[in-house]
Formats: sequence, structure tokens, C-alpha cells
Amino acid sequence: MIPRLVCLLLVILVGGASVAAEATRPNLIVILADDMGYGDMGCMGSQTLQTPNLDRLAESGVLCSQAYVASAVCSPSRAGLLTGRDPRRFGYEGNLNASDANYATRPELLGLPASEKTLGDHLGASGYATALIGKWHLGMGEMHHPNRRGFDHFCGMLTGGHHYFPATMNHVIERNGQRVEDFSSEYLTDFFTDEGLRFIDQQEAAEPDQPWFVFFSYNAPHTPMHATEADLARFANIKNQKRRTYAAMMFALDRGVGRIRKHLEATGQWENTLLVFLSDNGGATTNASWNGPLRGVKGSMREGGIRVPMIWTWPAKFPAGTRYDGVISSLDLLPTFCSAAGAQPLALSAPMSHEDASNRKRMNRLAGTHDGIDMTAHLVDGSEPPKRRLYWRLQGQTAILDGTDKLLRPSHRPAELFEVATDVSESNDLSTQEPTRFRELFRELGAWESMLTTVPLWGSSPFWSGQSAKHYDTWEPRPEPESTSLNRNP
Repeated sequence: MIPRLVCLLLVILVGGASVAAEATRPNLIVILADDMGYGDMGCMGSQTLQTPNLDRLAESGVLCSQAYVASAVCSPSRAGLLTGRDPRRFGYEGNLNASDANYATRPELLGLPASEKTLGDHLGASGYATALIGKWHLGMGEMHHPNRRGFDHFCGMLTGGHHYFPATMNHVIERNGQRVEDFSSEYLTDFFTDEGLRFIDQQEAAEPDQPWFVFFSYNAPHTPMHATEADLARFANIKNQKRRTYAAMMFALDRGVGRIRKHLEATGQWENTLLVFLSDNGGATTNASWNGPLRGVKGSMREGGIRVPMIWTWPAKFPAGTRYDGVISSLDLLPTFCSAAGAQPLALSAPMSHEDASNRKRMNRLAGTHDGIDMTAHLVDGSEPPKRRLYWRLQGQTAILDGTDKLLRPSHRPAELFEVATDVSESNDLSTQEPTRFRELFRELGAWESMLTTVPLWGSSPFWSGQSAKHYDTWEPRPEPESTSLNRNP
């Protein structure tokens, strides 16, 4: 029989160990694909592509079927993800895709406003080491540089796109402000994986007790369509050259995901790492991506432009092999990551000179200071938040998602109403069948627009509004290109 004092000591010791384990803050990773199609993983329906590591990631965590991003194009989508705030609230509406000389806006406003705080800022303030690897696309000015926006380490490009063989072409890849001269891998996707893993190793060696956050911001599978010969050879039976190259680019991205996981497992960090994988918007018209059952494409407010694949893994917390069919947003990453880090989001900065302070107060009352929701409990038990409302605006289009209903107001035709939870292809317009609900959401959308604090800080060419209208009508759900079992090499 164990003496009572010994039992008491055992209880204290076990309880203390449990508290210590609970107090260990997780490492944090975001892996972002660029212009990836909604259906372009095996776990999302592809019969052509080879994504074994992404599929295994889904089996290890929570696969989200109705996940949204903040915009249907790259730059504002990333602004929303990193701030946890709807980017239209601070004037970030269109893509940044030209030099400063081609915009009428003041140069200091051509990027993520200095008043906005990033995930790097929030997590750095709570003691995390932070790194961003890959694509920035949030401003080229000195005040917009990632090293000034909360990231201790940056290696990548400030621009929105880049070719994939930097050692053989002119490149703009930098590391903390200095041009990179030597590349550990010839292919950019592999190099970015190398760089992120190097940062993790260096951080663990220098400060093993300090948690870290790494944002793997890949530019794959965005154009230009570049792949290695070895990766292309795996898909020789895909006849369409662009789709074949896309498959090879996705295979390289998947390889990076596998390397990241293998490294974390080998170093004992996998169990307590919270990792999220997603795309920055829907598949594009230019890269042979496939949006599965969704209508629309990048640049459109249809589901194919704003609904993306998303996977959350945290072996110590989230159940494996589960599926979450409720609404979730990239805006949720910030509050969920802060919660995991045991930190409160930093307070908003004072309004900038061009912002309407009165509207800012009104918007804060409507949506709070941040638009995301801490999804930890919901990813654990599968429950949905009591209230979920999302908004979008781009190139003359606006949309609101309230519960299961989505009102879509294109630039070129009357608004439409869909129940997208069940009608993923947006085939059944309910605007005439449910006029009361239609008018309610139309008013809510207008009220939201009237509370924005500023006009868009810059605009894209009207050409893109025309393109959005064209894609809205023409990009219907379609079968996967060359989707036969013969295309899946062992």
C-alpha cells in the first residue's frame, strides 16, 4: 500500500506536469498556396494530381469544406489573412500589380497601411520569433517591408509574382533586405521550403524555449508555368501542357508540405505545432487549375473565386481525420493563433488622416475591431459559431454571406441570392422565391458599405471589372481536365 503522503506527492507532480504541458505554447505555421483550384487535391476530389502529403495532412487534422478568403485576388486576400480584419475596412480592395508611377495614390498608401498590425506584430509582441518566407505582395515601399511589419526574418520577393528558376534568370529574391546570391535549390518552391526549415533549425538552436511562427507564403502554382523536368516527367500522360505543368508545380508544393511535416516529426515538434494550409483565392483562368464543383474563378465573387481548400492540424488539440462543413474564414487565423499563443490581439492604432473616424466607430460596433473568430473550440467539436457574416467587394462586385445565404451583386446584372451551403454551384437563384430575405441582405450589404472608413486606396484598371463580369457568366462547374485513374502515377 502506497503511503498517503507519497500519493499526495504523485498527484502534485502529475498535476504540475500537466499544467506545464498545457502552458507550453504551440509553434505556429501557415502554408499558403497561390491561385490553387478548390478541387486540386486528392482529398478535394482530384483524380489527376498527386498530393499525398496534403491528403495525409487532411487525414491528420480537420478538412474544411466551406472555407473562405477575404478577397478573390491575391493582395487584399493576404492583407485580410495577416490582419484578421476585412481589408475593405482600411481601403485595401484591389490588387497591387503595377509600379508606384501608375497609381494616383500617395506612395505611402500603396501597400498595407502602417496603422494595421500583422500576425507577425501580434505574435512577436507575445514572445514569438517570426518569419515570412516567399511572396509578400503587400507593398514595395520601405514602410511596407516585412521586416518592419512584424517579421524578424524575411526571405522572398516583395512583388506579386516571380519566375521559378532564380539562379538562371534575373530575380528579385532577397533575404532581410539583401539580394540572395546563392540558392540551396534551383527551383524556387524547394528553395522556400529550405529557407523556412533553416529558420526553424536556427531558432531551435539559438532559443529552444522560444516558440516560433513561420508563414510559408509560396507563389506556387501561380504563373508563370515553370516546373522541373523531373516533376514534369511524373505527369507525362497528361496531354494538355499547361495542366501537366500545373500538376508538376502542385507536386513540388506538396513535396514542401511533406518536408515540413517530416522535419517537425523528426525534431519532436509535430504534436504541438498548429498548422494551417489554404490557398489565397480560387483557381485562376491562366494556370489550368480546377475549381471542382464551384462556379466562378479568381477575380469573381462566385464561390470559385473566394472559397478555398483549408486544412487545420494540431495533433495535441484537434481531432484527426475530421471534416468541418461550417463556414470558416482566413480572417479567423489571427484570433485563433492569438488564442493558441495565450495572447490578446494588440489594440488598433489611431485612425489615419484619410479615414472617417465616425465610421470607424460604427464599424467597430457592427463587427468588432477584428472580423475573425477564435475557431479553436469549433474545430475540436465541430460546432458552428452562433453568428457568422462575411462581406466582399472587388471590381464593381459585392457579396454578403449570412449563415447559409449569400447575396451576390455583380457589376453588370441584378443581384442574386443563393443558399451556398447546399447549392455549391450557385445554380438556383432564390431572389424571386425569397424576396423578404433578398431585401434584408441587400440592405445589410448597403449598410456595411456605408460604414467603411475610406474609399479604396487605389483601383485596378476598369479592364479588370470587365474581366470579372466575363468570368462571372462563363466559368461554370466542369469536370477535372483529363481526370482518369490512369493519370495517377504510383
